[in-house]
Amino acid sequence: MGLDYQQIGQRIAVRRRALGLRQTQVCERCDINSNYLSNIERARSIPSLEVFMRICAALDATPDEFLVGTARSEENETWRDVSELLRGLDGKRLELAKNFLCWLREQEL
Repeated sequence: MGLDYQQIGQRIAVRRRALGLRQTQVCERCDINSNYLSNIERARSIPSLEVFMRICAALDATPDEFLVGTARSEENETWRDVSELLRGLDGKRLELAKNFLCWLREQEL
């Protein structure tokens, strides 16, 4: 399953607008360049996992809201808790978390 970066960018833009935020405000929260967010929203740039998680945090959204367009309502609090844990990680730890999540997804429980 491939990711539709056009849809992801549009969902980010819709959420940003719904919160009444300008790109510059979100960029300040994420510590990224405003041109970069514009390019993400238009699918001209693909954000790193770290930047993507910062955008999720800045827009108070879970990753699945942007990736697939829906939030898991019954698990929404758990998703937000996990997002909050990931938000504070440095690049090395975030990469480790990503690798662990990829491994976990492949496991049959």
